[in-house]
Amino acid sequence: MLQTLKESEANRSIKKFDLQKVVFEVELSANKAEIRKAVEDLYAGQKVAVHKINTITIPSKNKRVRGTQRFGKTSKRKKAIVTLARGSEIDVELS
Repeated sequence: MLQTLKESEANRSIKKFDLQKVVFEVELSANKAEIRKAVEDLYAGQKVAVHKINTITIPSKNKRVRGTQRFGKTSKRKKAIVTLARGSEIDVELS
């Protein structure tokens, strides 16, 4: 259900400003309660407490198919920006 966006610009900028936020790519059908439970279960060993969750649905885009004059579509995606409670940290490896 959750995939950490390791190489995303959002995670790099969040790390730069020392914000208590982590960006995940989630399923389109996931709601905020499911995302909260998944994050807390996934990082149970680190005792993570979620303060707030914002979700963004990114619409699909038209892309030109290489070598032809046809167009295809990219997939629709959903991101969740998880704000952690004070004192909580998640170790996300950034390259």
